Amino acid sequence: MLRWLASRSPRQARLRAITKTLCYRLFMLLITITVAWLVVGNVGDALNIGVVTNVVKTVTYYAYERLWDHIAWGISSTD
Repeated sequence: MLRWLASRSPRQARLRAITKTLCYRLFMLLITITVAWLVVGNVGDALNIGVVTNVVKTVTYYAYERLWDHIAWGISSTD
């Protein structure tokens, strides 16, 4: 029934998705640590907050990216 929605192959290689994920998360790690430091006022706590949240977010972002890479909706069939 919904086979047309998710039946195509991935558009990008797994290594590309991993590289994009890690680069994005590194940038987000720096932002999270900075914001946490401004809020809690302690560098150690800010680092802990930044590392834990970004490990979780890295895994979920990668899974989300791979899932969307299999969804055909919104992708032109001429690509």
